[in-house]
Amino acid sequence: QKTYLDSVCLQCPLYHLLNSHCFCLLKNGMGLIIFFLCAYVPKTEAGHCKWAEVLKDLERIKTSKDIDVSLYTANADEDVKCQELVMRCFFLETEVIIQECLIKNCSKTQDVRNIQKNGSESLKNNKLTSTKSKKCKECEEYEEKNFTEFVQNFVKVIQRDCK
Repeated sequence: QKTYLDSVCLQCPLYHLLNSHCFCLLKNGMGLIIFFLCAYVPKTEAGHCKWAEVLKDLERIKTSKDIDVSLYTANADEDVKCQELVMRCFFLETEVIIQECLIKNCSKTQDVRNIQKNGSESLKNNKLTSTKSKKCKECEEYEEKNFTEFVQNFVKVIQRDCK
């Protein structure tokens, strides 16, 4: 049988905690500003890479034995000015992987769809800022490589973009 005393025992330490010296700062404007800055800054630092979800999905599919396709694969060391075009090429090639998975009923189809979806969203949010210089290649100008090499280069390009 619960008694009124149990709830008082819980409320008393809670009352003292809320009225302690640390929480007195929250009673004025400056304390609130400091509190919100401290709460916000770690979140922005942790979420600095917009491709984090894509990297997770690439890790899931990289060992897939179901996917046997040759894909146009940009090199990880392409000119920095071409980075956005390179990313677009990788995401365009994921469409080929999806088609291959639909034909062969791959076990990783949903992960590939997630890569496509997350990549498309991130690229949509960015207008194409890469200058189309003579150094930048069209997707079809890159060498065709097997799926494993494609994923390895894709991961390297994303990691480079996240630095």
